[in-house]
Amino acid sequence: MNRRLDIHPDNPQARLIRQAVDVIRAGGIIVYPTDSCYALGCAIGDKGGLERIRRIRQLDDGHHFTLVCRDLSEISTYAKVDNAAYRLLKMLTPGPYTFLLKATHEVPRRLQHAKRKTIGLRVPDHAITQALLAELGEPLMSTTVRLPGDDLPISDPYDIEERLSSQVDLVLLAGSCGVEPTTVLDLVGDVPEVVRQGCGSVDWLS
Repeated sequence: MNRRLDIHPDNPQARLIRQAVDVIRAGGIIVYPTDSCYALGCAIGDKGGLERIRRIRQLDDGHHFTLVCRDLSEISTYAKVDNAAYRLLKMLTPGPYTFLLKATHEVPRRLQHAKRKTIGLRVPDHAITQALLAELGEPLMSTTVRLPGDDLPISDPYDIEERLSSQVDLVLLAGSCGVEPTTVLDLVGDVPEVVRQGCGSVDWLS
């Protein structure tokens, strides 16, 4: 049965966080808020959940999925981070940035970019996301809630419930969220490359 939970954006109720994590561990897909947009999430090793998200978003093999992590130490488990990248990650996390890095062997091949063997990683500055990750004890496989044909992510809770409640297992609603996605930075090369300008500032580049 599909469910909706209204959760406090700044002080998320522990029992609701536990319910959401139970859904994830049981192989479910959730919608949850972040510091940029609402996102779809499932367990990192959940092949079925990943395929369901692909169908919902109509994504091809070239799409970069994101591992949403608690902190820098978790990022270093799933990505190859050199000293220069580490300094940048330390400066920009937590925050509305997604970093493309070479994946380690801890990342399932189906989550990696098919040709580049990279993975997107981020550490959101959002109480609900951090509470989910703390309870889950591992990253969430995630992607923005932007449906086929839409120019922008869905931000209105009522729209999310109406359009997605039949396709996911749980919707965590905490009021309106942003419509500007994260800034995506490619850190594979020697110089950071802005792949997508989003809500994270890149003024530090100049």
